[in-house]
Amino acid sequence: MTGIEGALIALVLIVGFYTAWNIGANDVANAMGTSVGSGALTLKQAVILAGIFEFLGAFLVGANVSETVRKKMFDPGLLPGIHGDQAAIVLALGMIAALLATGTWLMFASYFHWPVSTTHSIVGAVVGFGCVGVGFGNVDWPQVGLITVGWVVSPLLSGTIAYVLFRTILRRVFFKSNPVAAAKQLAPYLVFLVLIVLIGVATFKGLKPLWARLSIDPFDPRITLLIIVVASVAGFGGMVTTRRMVRDVPEGEVGSVNPVRSAELSRSLDKAAAHLQRVQDVADGPMNEQVATLLDNIEELRHGAEARSTFGTDSTQLQHVEKIFVFLQILTASFVAFAHGSNDVANAIGPMSAAYQAVVTGEVALQAAVPAWALALGGVGIVVGLATWGWRVIETVGRRITELTPSRGFCAEFAAAITILLASILPLGLPVSTTHTLVGAVLGVGLARGIGSLDLRVMRDIVASWAITIPVGAGLSIAFYYGLKYALLDSGLGG
Repeated sequence: MTGIEGALIALVLIVGFYTAWNIGANDVANAMGTSVGSGALTLKQAVILAGIFEFLGAFLVGANVSETVRKKMFDPGLLPGIHGDQAAIVLALGMIAALLATGTWLMFASYFHWPVSTTHSIVGAVVGFGCVGVGFGNVDWPQVGLITVGWVVSPLLSGTIAYVLFRTILRRVFFKSNPVAAAKQLAPYLVFLVLIVLIGVATFKGLKPLWARLSIDPFDPRITLLIIVVASVAGFGGMVTTRRMVRDVPEGEVGSVNPVRSAELSRSLDKAAAHLQRVQDVADGPMNEQVATLLDNIEELRHGAEARSTFGTDSTQLQHVEKIFVFLQILTASFVAFAHGSNDVANAIGPMSAAYQAVVTGEVALQAAVPAWALALGGVGIVVGLATWGWRVIETVGRRITELTPSRGFCAEFAAAITILLASILPLGLPVSTTHTLVGAVLGVGLARGIGSLDLRVMRDIVASWAITIPVGAGLSIAFYYGLKYALLDSGLGG
């Protein structure tokens, strides 16, 4: 091995770990952000739990073979025809540049507390290298467009599911005169649904690399039927267990002040007053006076409801209700973390393995072998990134977009899991970003409580960071590629 090859291998390993570290600091923080923001987990507990499931997903299930060019943005087979004998080192430099660009953008976004998509970051970076490595016209722009569509669809879908789910829980639990009794009745059925969805996420998303390794098609009717049976049995078992667990939860005094119900009443009266105000603007004579009287009465009712909504917000009843949702939220977050680790570790390890293989073999291959040590390196990098800098993005997802409780956090996590499952089993062909899905779900939960519960300035910054992720990744990748090329090839060191 020559000195330049040894230097490149060392650089590949360092940059791969650097990118994995930033994936942990930004992307993984999304999976646990709602759990920390709602108080279901402390930051330390979230780091430990996410670290365990992310590492297990990455190391035990992560793919041992990855496409050379992440998301197939261009055909690497074009490189030998363009760069000749230097094709392998050009590919290595391009993948190193893509990793550097991805890691740098994620680090920048994390510093400003922006949750951005790791997948979109690496796609932008690979597209940038493709434009200069094989030419603008040889980049798969329809695939880039499809990913961009997924950027819009995934948060809208998860946000809609979260909105409907949380409004349903409000009606079925929190608006009842005895919310604890209502929660005890609903919880077993929720557990049944949650386990079925999460087993689906683990099967069709989390274990996808394992199925490819074993040459098993989970969509084979016999395999699918087996998965459905296992999920149903697990769901029924969880349902029975939950019913026993919540049986002894004290229900408190029926008919006591329900601050959640009062807050909804206050919001509804606000809407009624706004409608009546428009009526008053066009009414005249006695009708105008009658509407004015109605407005005064509504305002008085609204003040009473608002006072009730702030009285007893620490009621024992609501605390018991929220505790029931804590377990569900932690369970959902753990499954999402496992699925994320098994798949998204490839955003760092895939390009790293491609560069490593190109340097060692001197050849350009369509697929790159991913050794176990590379999966371990990626898993460790993700955990370290979450532990050291993840709190910045956790703070945004968990606290700055909207105020979360365990029930709201559960709805966001569960909506994200449903969206991931739908994207995995339906032939939509749309790549779904875990980040966009979770943030969209948090937004949907906030909207279910009224737009006033959202910090729209934070959302503006997040959406802006999403919009520039691909072009910024591409620009940084081009800059890093030319810098590396000048230092290693144009200087004659790579010859």
